Amino acid sequence: MNRRGGRSESKQCLNHVSSDFVGNTNEEQSALVATSSSGKISKTRGNSFSFAHRNVHSKMVKSRISKKKLVANEIIFINNESYSEALVALTAGFPSDSLKDEEIEAGVVSEGGGTEVYNYILIRNHIITKWRENVSIWLTKDMFVDVIPEQYSGLLDSAYNYLLSYGYVNFGVTLAIKDKIPTRPSKGRVIVIGAGLAGLAVARQLMLFGFEVIVLEGRKRAGGRVYTKKMEGGNKIAAVDLGGSVLTGTLGNPLDVLARQLSYTLHTVRDRCPLYHADGTPVDEYLDKKVEVAYNELLDKASKVRQDLSPIISLGEALETLRKDSSVAMNDEEMNLFNWHLANLEYANASLLSKLSLKFWDQDDPYDMGGDHCFLPGGNGRLIHALAENVPISFEKTVHTIRYGRDRVKVITAGQVFEGDMVLCTVPLGVLKRGSIGFFPVLPQRKLDTIRRLGFGLLNKVALLFPYVFWDSNVDTFGHVADDSKCRGEFFLFYNYATVSGGPLLLALVAGKAAHRFERMTPTDAVTKVLQILKGIYEPQGINVPKPIQIVFTSWGSDPFSYGSYSNVAVGASGDDYDILAETVGDGRLFFAGEATTRHYPATMHGAFLTGLREAAKMAHHASVRTSHLQAEKK
Repeated sequence: MNRRGGRSESKQCLNHVSSDFVGNTNEEQSALVATSSSGKISKTRGNSFSFAHRNVHSKMVKSRISKKKLVANEIIFINNESYSEALVALTAGFPSDSLKDEEIEAGVVSEGGGTEVYNYILIRNHIITKWRENVSIWLTKDMFVDVIPEQYSGLLDSAYNYLLSYGYVNFGVTLAIKDKIPTRPSKGRVIVIGAGLAGLAVARQLMLFGFEVIVLEGRKRAGGRVYTKKMEGGNKIAAVDLGGSVLTGTLGNPLDVLARQLSYTLHTVRDRCPLYHADGTPVDEYLDKKVEVAYNELLDKASKVRQDLSPIISLGEALETLRKDSSVAMNDEEMNLFNWHLANLEYANASLLSKLSLKFWDQDDPYDMGGDHCFLPGGNGRLIHALAENVPISFEKTVHTIRYGRDRVKVITAGQVFEGDMVLCTVPLGVLKRGSIGFFPVLPQRKLDTIRRLGFGLLNKVALLFPYVFWDSNVDTFGHVADDSKCRGEFFLFYNYATVSGGPLLLALVAGKAAHRFERMTPTDAVTKVLQILKGIYEPQGINVPKPIQIVFTSWGSDPFSYGSYSNVAVGASGDDYDILAETVGDGRLFFAGEATTRHYPATMHGAFLTGLREAAKMAHHASVRTSHLQAEKK
């Protein structure tokens, strides 16, 4: 997600595609081979894995490279769309002209590099593009036989098997994919802890691969921190997302793929976000732009100077120092506006600025999904419902112990013991920080240190269902500028949910210190405060603010199944900590997924989902390796 928290839900462009990647003819492409990514291949894995053609739950084999010769001496020509196909692959998380580390580790090509790598990338991008054009089908290798010449069939096998195994194609909830799930599992038994987006993604993938899966969920519902609440009263009904709400970019977003498979139409969050002072007067547009420019300039300055500063300096400390040193003077009104932007920054990172790492707080920004930011009408719970269909979930099972050894795993709840071959832990970082689950043996020290270092912050919401819409229905967001810096995050931003919820509903956000105070407020005080703000904005305009029909509050910080909202890079942490938290433990028995295990897409719903696909591939690989070892021992 964009860590700056731009209130227009900033849209990212795909302007970092290497122009050197594309040529329209064999000759043009051949001239570029020398500058392609062959030098970037640093390692290969001898035991990469794949699925047999057309049979997703077939037996895994050791190495694609050993089966067929992959190298051809000439640059392949597929079509004249290599540039646009590179863009599609880029949105799916692939470099435009090189291999991902994941591909290198999977051994998708031999160590030769050069032409072989280049041709593989062209074929890979073409496969991704063809599936993204129609995500409701089951993509097979046969669909490419007439396009990819026979001498490149080894590369086709390698690219297709890799993309299928790692969940870049043929994932989701469409009927064509459901029909591929075997009726009788033939692989090992996997226990998944948590029925959030990560847990549901890995469960569906492993079922597709032929594993027996059981999901243990502490709550009475699936979804985890994605929670759509139905509100009703006075003949009004609305659905509101009390947890994850915004799809942050649609280009390449797997949740957009799910929405397309389900024929759901997304609502683009409109850019305009008017701001209002505490007395209800609109913020002057010129002043608004002036302060926003100054705010962004300070962030840019902080980015430039951070390399020369201590890694223990916080973003908040740096911004305050730079602001004081800045030649731009601010009066009280401008300072209030500046504090609104700081509140928005704390919302984007679910953290106090004083706790965010200056050096690494925005380390994931280069990987933002492109395209519009969107709401799903009816709530993201619709995606959860589709993902949970036919997945064996056991609710109200609070896990307190995980035992893992060389041969088996045991997961213990209050009244039951579940045994399996592997276990995946998807609980939020807040739960890991609290030590709510005991691991035996104890987790490696580097993982424990990472759990301590990474930040896990708080964002709360208040949903208000009214008898009718009294606010401007032509905007999706509007902001309230506090005149007290200590209250800058208190109901500072409102979402107009009337456009997507089915009823006259507003959603108020509480960030920063205010989010923590909010959980100690009485419901009466909270209602009084938010209505006071709304009346301050609208009554001076001659608009009556009616009494809400129903009000719902969140308290994610005290929720024992989350203890917070989402992760961030705290002072002393770095992007490396996301990778460490994702590391497998116990000789391929204990795995981890969730938004706090992806350095590229942390704090996002799509990030959580993608980690589920990632871990399904890793678990299938470890199971395949163990099976191969057993067969070798028998021989």
